[in-house]
Amino acid sequence: MREVGMTQPNAANKATSRRFRHATMRDLPHMQKIYARARELMAANGNPTQWGNEFPRESVIEDDIANQRTVLLVDTCNGHERILAQFALCPGEDPTYAHIDGAWLDNDTYVTIHRIASSGLVRHAARDCIKWALKHYGNVRADTHPNNKAMQHVLESSGFARCGLIQLIDRPVDTTRIAYQRHEW
Repeated sequence: MREVGMTQPNAANKATSRRFRHATMRDLPHMQKIYARARELMAANGNPTQWGNEFPRESVIEDDIANQRTVLLVDTCNGHERILAQFALCPGEDPTYAHIDGAWLDNDTYVTIHRIASSGLVRHAARDCIKWALKHYGNVRADTHPNNKAMQHVLESSGFARCGLIQLIDRPVDTTRIAYQRHEW
């Protein structure tokens, strides 16, 4: 398994350093559990429709892994690796972002963070993922559901600008999303 980026110390839970690595198909069962937890948490916090009961679909997760878009934040606790958070990091132009009711900060090359989810084992795992993406790519875009107040807070407290509204093109219902961007100049 190839590690990606730097490590970060984590003294909590007798864990060793946090690190980022690409997901493999062996990670799929655990990743599905994390996504299931995220769906339950969103529903419990007033956002039952963003991912519903089935998103992200297994085929989407498998495609992300096969194309090395899935990055995991992991640590080792008591000799066992734990997945703390996961996200898809998608390079290139996102077709969903071609039309925005508002304006992006720029038209420069960017990466998009999609499908971010935390295992709930440590605090600020999603923020750590975003920080890592910014450090390695500089220009990052993301979007979230209008009812996902937690992710809006994470993005805004991480310095992202609210750029407008976009419409998802890959799902038939509940498709309006708030679009964000941060560019490390």
